[in-house]
Amino acid sequence: MRSFITGNDAVAEAVRLCRAQFVAAYPITPQTPIYEKLSSWEANGELGGVMMRTESEHSAMAACLSASLTGVRTFTATSSQGLALMHEMLHMASGCRTPVVMVCVNRTLAVPWAFWSDQTDSLSQRDTGWMQIYCEDNQESLDSVIQAFRLAETMLLPCMVVTEANFISHFMEPVDVPSQEEVDAFVPPVSIPRRFDVDNPGYVAAVVSQAQYRDYRRLTQEAMEASLSVIEDIDKEFRESFGRGYGLIDSVQVEDAEIVLVTTATITSTARLVIRQLRDKGHKIGLLKIRVFRPFPTLQLRRILERVPRIAVIERNISLGREGIFCSELKAALANSPERHIIQGYLAGIGGTDVTPDIIEQVVLHALELKEATDGPIWMA
Repeated sequence: MRSFITGNDAVAEAVRLCRAQFVAAYPITPQTPIYEKLSSWEANGELGGVMMRTESEHSAMAACLSASLTGVRTFTATSSQGLALMHEMLHMASGCRTPVVMVCVNRTLAVPWAFWSDQTDSLSQRDTGWMQIYCEDNQESLDSVIQAFRLAETMLLPCMVVTEANFISHFMEPVDVPSQEEVDAFVPPVSIPRRFDVDNPGYVAAVVSQAQYRDYRRLTQEAMEASLSVIEDIDKEFRESFGRGYGLIDSVQVEDAEIVLVTTATITSTARLVIRQLRDKGHKIGLLKIRVFRPFPTLQLRRILERVPRIAVIERNISLGREGIFCSELKAALANSPERHIIQGYLAGIGGTDVTPDIIEQVVLHALELKEATDGPIWMA
């Protein structure tokens, strides 16, 4: 069924279709409409699961973690300060290998206070052991949540699906909403370890020795690495079932490119138009969108970008004191490549400012003229 809906509504549709059994809710702009939609379905008996209204985002994640340990399918959503407040429990969820699915609607972190899109909130959680998937539009948001439940429950790792404030959360677009029967065929009934059982009580998160702690971390790292191929397999199956697929990364016209523009999330949609226009003007430019950030698709990126001499990374986040986070990650991924690349980072869209076609064209033309990259980021007005 094709519907004209917001990104938040698309996420809610995916959660309902995946038959989430437990939803922990604490509202924060701009993700609150996700809970409003789920709450209305719960009131009408259409959700099929239970919603718990909690007193904070920290409590919401604690509730999801506990519920997941009983063997049920869990979901929550948050933004900005709410995600920051969850930080402690994000480590707990991944350490306990619970397949919680969460949507983070990117929003600026205080102070000052603002309510627009900025990826720094989700990227600040990159070391918590959560898989992270970044969405370009409303359709990809719905589809990625469906994939995330399969992925998380296969790998026993939590998964964060990341959308953007306003550009996705509140913008309306045509979205193909699959039928319940189609999603049931793709997302099987939940089957995860049941580690909390009132009839057979046990203990989770025991104190361990140094060597045991190291081995736990090694196992989680190995699971993260193995999930790259699982993400690709699930996405391939999704494409076969629904006619849409996204992969770990998405490359456009990179084969003969003299420069590749690296993007993520909604900036990608505008960039797709710009590279066509620049190609028409004779510039050999390609586009590469990073969809999966954790685990980081190092080998896939290296394979595509290995022979590209110039790379421009444009993004709406910053690691204060360094540069854009995707740029740093890409530099690290290509550090052991036999080819030398000129990699320049550009900051655009910080605080939710518009990233227009003119800005993207300025980035590309500037990067084409560079003889050497600068160590810090270049701010685009």
